[in-house]
Amino acid sequence: MQTPRRILAVASTGGHWTQLQRLRPAFAGHDIAYVTTEPGHRDEVGAARFYTVPDANRWNKVKLVHSAAKLTWILARERPDVVISTGAAPGYLALRLARLVGARTAWVDSIANVDELSMSGALASTKADLCLTQWPHLATGRVHYEGTVL
Repeated sequence: MQTPRRILAVASTGGHWTQLQRLRPAFAGHDIAYVTTEPGHRDEVGAARFYTVPDANRWNKVKLVHSAAKLTWILARERPDVVISTGAAPGYLALRLARLVGARTAWVDSIANVDELSMSGALASTKADLCLTQWPHLATGRVHYEGTVL
């Protein structure tokens, strides 16, 4: 039997959150906590621990800093073995900060990105321990294709 891992699953609201929720069966038997940008998603995760961070992007540096600070606090509190994200900016920040607690990292790029990886996905592909695309023709080098989430 596999040893249960502490997993921190991070995604912005919308399609990123929907895709992360589709991965929930993979988290069965593990100690999971969720991070998103929308407090209204709390009821969707049952008894799992749940956190929110400000919705940030590259055009709002103040929110990025605030989101990074809150993610640092969450990571220090949770001490996950693995951080997984489906995007976007908060997920990328979480992956980068995960190194502070020695966590392994995984990025699953959005199925909406048919022609190229998302900007966050392209950045994550150079930093994440595992980077997955949902389109076979986008799998190159550090980016792998293992199927789709939806």
